[in-house]
Amino acid sequence: MTTKITSARPAAGPRKGSRRRPPASSATTVGRPGFAWALPAAVFFALFAIVPLIMVAVLSFMSWDGLSSPEFVGTDNWSRLMDDPVMLTSIWLTLLLTVLGVALQTPLSILLGVWAAGHQRNRAVLSVIYFIPLLLSATAVSVLWRALLDPNFGIPAEASWLFGDGNLFGEQATAIGVLAFVSTWQFTPFHTLIYQGAARAIPQVLYQAAEIDGAGRYRQFFHITLPQLRNSMITSMILMIVGGLTTFETVLILTQGGPGTDTTISAYYMYDKAFKSFDYGTGSAIALVLVVAATIISLIVVRVSGYDKMRSSMEGVS
Repeated sequence: MTTKITSARPAAGPRKGSRRRPPASSATTVGRPGFAWALPAAVFFALFAIVPLIMVAVLSFMSWDGLSSPEFVGTDNWSRLMDDPVMLTSIWLTLLLTVLGVALQTPLSILLGVWAAGHQRNRAVLSVIYFIPLLLSATAVSVLWRALLDPNFGIPAEASWLFGDGNLFGEQATAIGVLAFVSTWQFTPFHTLIYQGAARAIPQVLYQAAEIDGAGRYRQFFHITLPQLRNSMITSMILMIVGGLTTFETVLILTQGGPGTDTTISAYYMYDKAFKSFDYGTGSAIALVLVVAATIISLIVVRVSGYDKMRSSMEGVS
């Protein structure tokens, strides 16, 4: 009897140089989280943003004094706004303050943010002192500067050689200048934080290569730092625009829309119509105009800047 012996072939293992894929499992699979994770935030946003916005849109076609029942009036509120000279002036003033805010805060924020991202001596202490206005509310800041700029007991009264009669709120030009200055003093530290974080994320190898090529600090700033801050610059500008269009507390406390209506911006005019004149329909129409204007301007900035086409996670790389 003969026995046939067959040699067992070894199991085929992974070929040399080939990569073996790990088995897919629920523990190792990485993907987008389910909708349930976003449900609490979506419900919160719907209750406190979408629903009130819809109610404001409906109320803009109503006549309501806050006590009696709302009455549908169609487009009467909108027609009155189109013919209201104060409304047209408030739109121009709102755009003016927004442009001034962007023009003043952007260069200051970039310079301070890049400086705060460095390693200078006493940089941390000076940064903390400079960021103090960021910790204060807009109301507290407005009350502070109202007291400091009081024509009878404030800084202008002690420096009449510089401020003249000291009444900075008595003329439109100086009142607008005060509003722009106070907003810049308060919100520049916030945008400085944005640029500080972005400047620290710039790869140091770019500056090292520039130094080897003989580029000085100014050329490095304009040819490396600024291009790398492009994404942050667009984000900061959008926040400035939205904030400028919705500024309210500063005007309410510092000027109350005066002298006359020379500093009555759209947000303050909305407050005046709704809560002083008890015309909630017209106030709602003004609020809706502000929402639409802020959305359209933000979309234009995003589209023109090409921010929506940037796919890289690296700052400034498209």
